[in-house]
Amino acid sequence: MESNDDTVERIRGWLTGRLPDDWFEGPVEVTVDREEITVVGRIPAPATDDVSDVERDAALTGRIGAFRESTRERRIEIARELEHRSRRKVAWGVDCGDRRELFTRLAAPVMTRLRQPERRVLDTLVDAGVARSRSEALAWCVRLVSKNADEWLADLRQALTHVEEVRATGPTP
Repeated sequence: MESNDDTVERIRGWLTGRLPDDWFEGPVEVTVDREEITVVGRIPAPATDDVSDVERDAALTGRIGAFRESTRERRIEIARELEHRSRRKVAWGVDCGDRRELFTRLAAPVMTRLRQPERRVLDTLVDAGVARSRSEALAWCVRLVSKNADEWLADLRQALTHVEEVRATGPTP
């Protein structure tokens, strides 16, 4: 069984060979789950020394928009090839200055069963206007946990990687 790290390295390597050299500064960041591959590269930030925050924000928006438009056709072509190879959807994004923007991401349905206390939490978020639906409320909860538990989740992912490594060295069924 191929580990997630091997999958990421294989995809990043393929992209390194496939992407135009002038698109990104340095290697791309690749994130993979069961349904989607997200590819994020750093593009040069516009010169914004001695300008207001409003002007800096507008310059970043313009640079990101220009990259997105000028690379659209090639990104679609590369994504189709990678989707065919990996059987996963591909999303793109860029880091520019201190901003990260992701383009056209997949929203995958996730089935879950919740008991009344958990449903009441979601309904409270909907009733309070925090979310428009239970689905949106659940996504909000997941983002909140992710934001506040980054270190814990990183430790858990590292432990899972170790489990995969140990499993790979064991006997084959």
